[in-house]
Amino acid sequence: KKKLLEELGENRLPYLTPADADFHQLWKTKYSKLIFRKSDTVPEELHQMVQESFLTLREHNCFFQDLVRIKGKDFLTPVSRILIGNPGCTYKYLNTRLFTVPWPTEGYDIKYCSPQIHDACKTLMRLNDYLHIEAVKALQGQNSFETKEIKDTTVIDREQSFATSLTDQGSVSKDQSGACVPEDAISLKNRTSYNLTLLNYMDPLQMLYLKQEPYFGMGNMAVSWHHDENLVERSAVAVYSYSCEDSAVEESNEQELKGRDPAVWHVGLKVAWDIETPGLAIPLHQGDVYLMLDDLNMTHQHCVLAGLTPRFSSTHRVADCSRGTLDYIFGQCELALQNLQTDSDSMALSLKSLETAVVKQVEEIHNEVEFEWLRQFWFQGKRYLKCTDWWLKPMAKLEEFWRKMEIMTSLVLSEVRKEQQIEEQKNETISCFLLVLKERQKLRKEWTAR
Repeated sequence: KKKLLEELGENRLPYLTPADADFHQLWKTKYSKLIFRKSDTVPEELHQMVQESFLTLREHNCFFQDLVRIKGKDFLTPVSRILIGNPGCTYKYLNTRLFTVPWPTEGYDIKYCSPQIHDACKTLMRLNDYLHIEAVKALQGQNSFETKEIKDTTVIDREQSFATSLTDQGSVSKDQSGACVPEDAISLKNRTSYNLTLLNYMDPLQMLYLKQEPYFGMGNMAVSWHHDENLVERSAVAVYSYSCEDSAVEESNEQELKGRDPAVWHVGLKVAWDIETPGLAIPLHQGDVYLMLDDLNMTHQHCVLAGLTPRFSSTHRVADCSRGTLDYIFGQCELALQNLQTDSDSMALSLKSLETAVVKQVEEIHNEVEFEWLRQFWFQGKRYLKCTDWWLKPMAKLEEFWRKMEIMTSLVLSEVRKEQQIEEQKNETISCFLLVLKERQKLRKEWTAR
């Protein structure tokens, strides 16, 4: 096979599946922070509820292809998605901001388009709680295992401590782990408290074209090689997979079959920027779960390899919401509007300060509200009205803030035209102001073109 590939001029790297003899050893040494749980380890009642929720959301047309931007060009994702999570949270990837359909949360008035969608979101929140607990257990298990390995220096045969089952954890190899640092409960909680899940759906037989996996020859890809974006550092990612298998498509047991079975969905993994380590292709069946722990998402890349049947997945993440929640952007707006004042007699609006730093901060917030929130939402977010109208009120509030910031921009222009302004201060303000306005103009043209 290698000779044939060389003759064809191809330079593909090797990859292993569970049928290969060296698969478990490779997992132990290079991929030990990937934890796999077969479906029979998950409560049957939870399986049934989650899988029914997937089908309910599909029946209500709640899955959407995203228009993402890569190197200045727009592409429709082959996978259809919906984001469900904490109220007011967003998740950004490939220059596209997704807005959560909020799951039922105490203290929030959330109206759903149907009781079935409410129940589906509630079930996904229950799955989220279950996977949080599983991630904590997995991290605690790895931490205690690392500590034991360091203390127990007399152990020579490390093979005895590693189970070859897919469902067991491996030890963390030297190339994957630094010094063992004890982890407190707060850190564990922060890195496993999932605030949203990105649900995925794809029927590969409905796709006219699927990209081929380029490095190993693993076959059709539903999702290309990537690191998950916009996550809290070293946070765990948990994935529940549900491929709609039937008797027509069964996994092949033929010994002659080399590589992964193209009828079965797989997750592929590789070490980032490594052209020597073989990749892994791990089959995914109904109700299987896998966890990417600690820094695995940064040191490795993963892809999703399409099978022949439709598949859903629920990918639970600790999204970095430091700049991605309603609380954050409302706080930014309030900060900007502190520079706007109203005359008590004439009700005329004016600016409190024309200091360069103040003007720059206000105009940058102005851009953030327009391009990171309002345009992102009305470009794609309004499709979530099929599930709930929860976002309409906060978006109306943001538009009101934006209109006030438009007035503030006009007031700056009016002020710098006045002759009594000190020339040096005026030039400094104009120079800073124009940079932000040019960026705004450029982005408005881009969005209009989209």
